Amino acid sequence: MRRTALFGVAGGVITGALITGALAAPTAGASERTPGGAAEARGVAVAAAKAAKKGIDWADCPADWGLAKPIQCGYVTVPLDYAKPNGRTIKLAVDRIGNTGSASERQGSLIYNPGGPGGSGLRFPTRVTTKNPLWAKTSKAYDFVGFDPRGVGHSTAISCVDPQEYVKAPKLDPVPDSEADKRVQRKLAREYAEGCKERSGWMLPHMTTPNTARDIDVIRAALGDKKLNYLGVSYGTYIGGVYATLFPTHVRRLIVDSVVNPSREKIWYQANLDQDVAFEMRWNDWKAWVAKNDAAYHIGDTPAKVQKQWETLRAAAKKSPIGGVVGPAELLGLFQSAPYYDSSWATVAQVWSDYLAGDEKALVEAAGPDMSDTAGNIASENSNAVYTAVECADTKWPTSWAKWDRDNTRLHRDYPFLTWSNAWMNLPCATWGAKQHTPLEVGAAKGLPTTLIVQSTRDAATPYEGAVELHKRLKGSRLVTEKDAGSHGVTGLVNPCVNDRVDAYLLKGTVDAKDVTCAPHATPVPAKSGASAKDAKAAKEAAALVK
Repeated sequence: MRRTALFGVAGGVITGALITGALAAPTAGASERTPGGAAEARGVAVAAAKAAKKGIDWADCPADWGLAKPIQCGYVTVPLDYAKPNGRTIKLAVDRIGNTGSASERQGSLIYNPGGPGGSGLRFPTRVTTKNPLWAKTSKAYDFVGFDPRGVGHSTAISCVDPQEYVKAPKLDPVPDSEADKRVQRKLAREYAEGCKERSGWMLPHMTTPNTARDIDVIRAALGDKKLNYLGVSYGTYIGGVYATLFPTHVRRLIVDSVVNPSREKIWYQANLDQDVAFEMRWNDWKAWVAKNDAAYHIGDTPAKVQKQWETLRAAAKKSPIGGVVGPAELLGLFQSAPYYDSSWATVAQVWSDYLAGDEKALVEAAGPDMSDTAGNIASENSNAVYTAVECADTKWPTSWAKWDRDNTRLHRDYPFLTWSNAWMNLPCATWGAKQHTPLEVGAAKGLPTTLIVQSTRDAATPYEGAVELHKRLKGSRLVTEKDAGSHGVTGLVNPCVNDRVDAYLLKGTVDAKDVTCAPHATPVPAKSGASAKDAKAAKEAAALVK
């Protein structure tokens, strides 16, 4: 539900059939009874009908997309503003791989969003080409469909700063030592907001979660599917909840995994404060694991000793950036991947252990920027731009610096791992130069079928309370809880208690008679000595993309 972004660099930091029935436009004057607005609802109906008639011109994917045959790519045209469906349009990149089973086994398309905001879903079909065993049964029944949301990647990408400037390091330490430090960070946040308006201002008012949900309905129509099958992870759960609210009768299967709290009071300022608390909890979990495995890592045999080593590392990097490029901000970009994902626990610990033993290469390569990777840097900057644009547009943010300062100073005392970096990342929303909207009241409407919610209790990025809140709002939903676990993105982990229920829901539409609690997935084991910088960098990028 977030991006790895810390300011402090110079200059800112198939042919479709026509859809009928469910696409009937609401009557005039029904805006107060139409979630998201009557004009927008009519606009979606118009755009979806056009898309259903046109379909998608599938072809081999462009070579530089890194998506080899038999994956196919194409575009879907959607309105920039759904209240003006015949006005300016943008193109959304989509890809697919056909179901691996027989024609009689096929149940339609499964559309995926990995989170963010700002994450690309185009790699979803590779779960089939790489023969991921967790998805073997589902892929027999569904075409796997990914897409770049509006503003992301190949879907009319937006930008806020020059990508090479964006990745330069070292950046400022996110934890301020003085009021002067805070003033510098506030200036950088304001300049970032101004850069977004200057470079992408025409898109900013329309970079909202409801618009992405509307885009998905148009993609559904273009695919020729009467009903939507959807899997959303992290921020993708908020898209799913908004879609269920706007288009309840269009849903066939809907799974949300690692849930953003959809309460209007949480979107997005309070959600980020809640995240700071949850990250500290999971950071403590990881430190306890590192201490338990001290025979492998030699970092510290108690969580307190591991914390002391972290503080020592951080202080040293602040005084003299490691390799000239890794300061506290860059360290945090790498180390926060451990609270995000259990799969990063061993890799990050090994890189740290190797550094303490005198080998800093993996740490520098993993945490520092690669200025030669221009394509990757463009993607990173774009991803952060979309994150900022969506969160700033979705809701009205506090504009009083006193409030930001008071709230984050208070939180930092007890939850110092992430608090200030999260604050600076979101502060551009306080001086945002484009329209900020009122969040949709997410909730089940008549016609919504049973939905499936999956969540771990110790998730750092999207605290468990979010799943409970969405469960209350989507009446008839089922909640599958992975207890005493905290990795983000539960459906991608090996846990038969979860995996079997996901398969049963997608393949048969069946759920348990009541909510289910599962035991946690297997605890990570220490990596072999010499974890590669490539593995560590992948861990950091995974955290940044929130997949």
